[in-house]
Amino acid sequence: MAHARTAEFPAHDEEPPRRRRRRPGRLVAVVLAVLLGGSVAGYLSLDGRLQKEEALADYAGRPEDTPGTNWLIVGSDSRKGLTRADRKKLRTGSAQGKRTDSIMLLHHGDGGTTLLSIPRDSYVAIPGHGENKINAAYAIGGASLLARTVEQATGIRVDHFAEIGFGGFVGVVDAVGGVDICVDKPIADPKAGLDLQAGCQELDGAQALGYVRTRKYANGDLERIKNQRKFFAALIDKATSPATLLNPFRSVPLAWNSTGNFTVDEGDSLFELGRMMLAMRGLSGGEGKTLSVPFGRFGSSSAAGSYVVWDKAKSEKLFEAIRNDRPLPDGIG
Repeated sequence: MAHARTAEFPAHDEEPPRRRRRRPGRLVAVVLAVLLGGSVAGYLSLDGRLQKEEALADYAGRPEDTPGTNWLIVGSDSRKGLTRADRKKLRTGSAQGKRTDSIMLLHHGDGGTTLLSIPRDSYVAIPGHGENKINAAYAIGGASLLARTVEQATGIRVDHFAEIGFGGFVGVVDAVGGVDICVDKPIADPKAGLDLQAGCQELDGAQALGYVRTRKYANGDLERIKNQRKFFAALIDKATSPATLLNPFRSVPLAWNSTGNFTVDEGDSLFELGRMMLAMRGLSGGEGKTLSVPFGRFGSSSAAGSYVVWDKAKSEKLFEAIRNDRPLPDGIG
């Protein structure tokens, strides 16, 4: 699939080809496997707990492979594994099925690390289903249609896929002993079971779930997705810290909860999941970029309801930089 280039980014053939660097992503998987009871047996046990599905199937017109590595990371509102008491405690409701609660694209390569939120109300073309909000792609065709929609809308090929539901999210946070987060203003949201004071504090799993779900902001979903990126980066930073990995009372529950609650593409493994976690780790320390797809306006229709439309010029410059594994252009992010 061909993509138009912008003046800011020269073509690949204008500079020497770059070799992909080897990532030390096996470290997380190996350490957790050894702590669980032997490198081979531990690895096979953990890898076998990952839920797998065909999320990244090939299709005609799929974007070509590009430098760097791209992960599509989805937080779903799946209640799978939650008891009635759990649902009441976590204020998740009892809706059946699952929808996207967050959609993020993680790029890692020579051009740096970028964690890009895709607003779930983004109005895009869904292959075979006309135009609608991007979260409708997941509701209609699951992970595979969502991944294809993201690829077609951005021109970025997705290499790996990971999804986690409500129950898994809470279990992972509690397994690492909670995560420190700084809250700018008090947040009281009974629907999300959330009552937080302003300031830096440690959130347990239930509080963390409420924090990334609440919409108690003047700009609704836009502030919410900022919180999701900030919290996810902080969670990964703590999960991959020596204090967690070298403490069997945290690393073993973390490994067990994480692998049992993540869904990945059928071609992915525990090693790839470890690489994703390490790629995320530097974001909480200020390395790399965290941002949302730039949007130009809001809109609404009887079929889709309220939605956001991407800023075509800015978003294309952003996608072009990621496709070419280059630093983001000035004025974006």
